[in-house]
Amino acid sequence: MSVLVLIANPAAPVLSNALVEAVQRQTHGEINWLAQGIACEIVAPRAGNPVEMAREILESHPVDAALVPAANRKKQLLVADMDSTMIEQECIDELADALNLKPQVAEITERAMRGELDFEAALDTRVALLKGLERKLVEEIRRERITLAPGGRALVQTMKAYGAYTSLVSGGFTLFAEHFAKRIGFDESVANVLLFDEAGTLTGTVEKPIVDKTVKRNRLMALTAEKHLSPAQTMAVGDGANDLDMLQAAGLGVAIHAKPIVAEQAAVRIDHGDLTALLYLQGYSDDEIVR
Repeated sequence: MSVLVLIANPAAPVLSNALVEAVQRQTHGEINWLAQGIACEIVAPRAGNPVEMAREILESHPVDAALVPAANRKKQLLVADMDSTMIEQECIDELADALNLKPQVAEITERAMRGELDFEAALDTRVALLKGLERKLVEEIRRERITLAPGGRALVQTMKAYGAYTSLVSGGFTLFAEHFAKRIGFDESVANVLLFDEAGTLTGTVEKPIVDKTVKRNRLMALTAEKHLSPAQTMAVGDGANDLDMLQAAGLGVAIHAKPIVAEQAAVRIDHGDLTALLYLQGYSDDEIVR
């Protein structure tokens, strides 16, 4: 049995009874509200392609539609990307801005996230441009320029409250990942290590081997085995091409505000909702969410 989930952004709760009923008339199934105005599920839709039907009806409304299996609905493992997923920025772009190099670096970042460039080579090129940046400035940027993505703490804290293990696995840097993993509440973090010289300035290099798409996927699989879980009990979320292998290996892979190559290939795409969408996909109702 499957469940069709309709999700709006909590900041714009536009999911109305009329919209849900219009979708249900085409897809059939039983309506169950998870959060008024924000999330509703249609249990056991009988239409051949309920997601496409729903998207046609919802086309002019900022509402996402996804079909998920009813079995193993609440996941016991979450593996998440950091940059532009759990936080709203790309950290390396913000570091480059301190050297007046943001447009140049951001273009490389964007192309790498779209899958147009080799991730390791693109990372090396960008980190080399950061040579000479002082650690204290890196920490200042972390403190003043990086913001948490809406819904992220609720996602992690709720899943942990129901027994899940949570891992932040980033192609970014430990100086950011370790800090924000603690703030959000992740059980662990994995990321790349920027190298500094004795004076506390960046050498323009990163410790090898780097955290790339293979490391992300392998961490998901290793945690699945360590926690004695089946793949169906796992969830992954990300936005860039280096997340795609991880998303496809998870029981439920979610592309959130993602690059086209990722949104097209992931099992579920969230274009409008925030990170609480991942809770509604799992069937959590509003009164179950830890805020």
